[in-house]
Amino acid sequence: MSFFKRIFSSEKKESLDKGLEKTKTTFFSKLTKAVAGKSKVDDEVLDNLEEILVASDVGVDTTLKIIKRIEKRVSEDKYLGTDELNQILREEIAALLSETNTGNASEFEVPKDKKPYVIMVVGVNGVGKTTTIGKLAYQFNKAGYKVVLGAADTFRAAAIDQLQIWADRVGIPIVKQQMGSDPASVAFDTLKSAVTQNADVVIIDTAGRLHNKVNLMNELTKVKRVMQKVVEDAPHDVMLVLDGSTGQNAFEQAKQFTAATDVTSLAVTKLDGTAKGGVVIGISDQFKIPVRYIGVGEGIEDLQVFNKFEFVDSFFKV
Repeated sequence: MSFFKRIFSSEKKESLDKGLEKTKTTFFSKLTKAVAGKSKVDDEVLDNLEEILVASDVGVDTTLKIIKRIEKRVSEDKYLGTDELNQILREEIAALLSETNTGNASEFEVPKDKKPYVIMVVGVNGVGKTTTIGKLAYQFNKAGYKVVLGAADTFRAAAIDQLQIWADRVGIPIVKQQMGSDPASVAFDTLKSAVTQNADVVIIDTAGRLHNKVNLMNELTKVKRVMQKVVEDAPHDVMLVLDGSTGQNAFEQAKQFTAATDVTSLAVTKLDGTAKGGVVIGISDQFKIPVRYIGVGEGIEDLQVFNKFEFVDSFFKV
């Protein structure tokens, strides 16, 4: 299969390789033990591989799909050596992710026919939501887009202050009110300001609470409804930020938020500090929601566009 062609620059690829180092090292040390003394892929190797994938937080359902694909390859090829297993895994996981038709992008871009393009960002506190917004604003600004931020997470004063720091750092305008203000009002003012400034992209931060699904749903629905008074089809993207280092907990948050609102994309952060990078594969497969961005380090350049081929290539790079 000719999936793997160079898409990223060498600098971006190096950053991705480094960000997935912990996941890769853990995965391969387990895989090496699983195939030790074996010359071909048999039932025992497949059982061990299943355990390793589940332990890497790929998720049970996605793991079973991958195992089924490899079993098919084994039965078709009659004999598969364990030295070929790495390449087969790369190919089959890339093929699986291709079925979701996501993760094809390589640059920070937004549709040209939506102006301003409105992104509403959701996620619980502590997942790196505000930092992701700041880095995303930086990347869009760097790509030549005019960006406006909206501080609609009015539940925490720290969230407003943190977003202001990012706006100052990137050199872009921010619309904010006092802590405790109506989030919908902030979103309305942000879109009004963006339209006046002829902005290309608007990124709205929202409160990271998940204590009550009904309250969350009501709040986000209200924010959307009020935004549509200014830009009739806003938001164009509801992006859920998940902390990749929490593994299965990220799956649970994805379930909760997709039940509460219409999530259209995902950003998975903190992959550099964890051995649970496999969670990106599982989440992408299970929720059929595009993983758009991944965080592979603390630097401002370390938020990357998720490209499944580059990701899988780095994941299985020997």
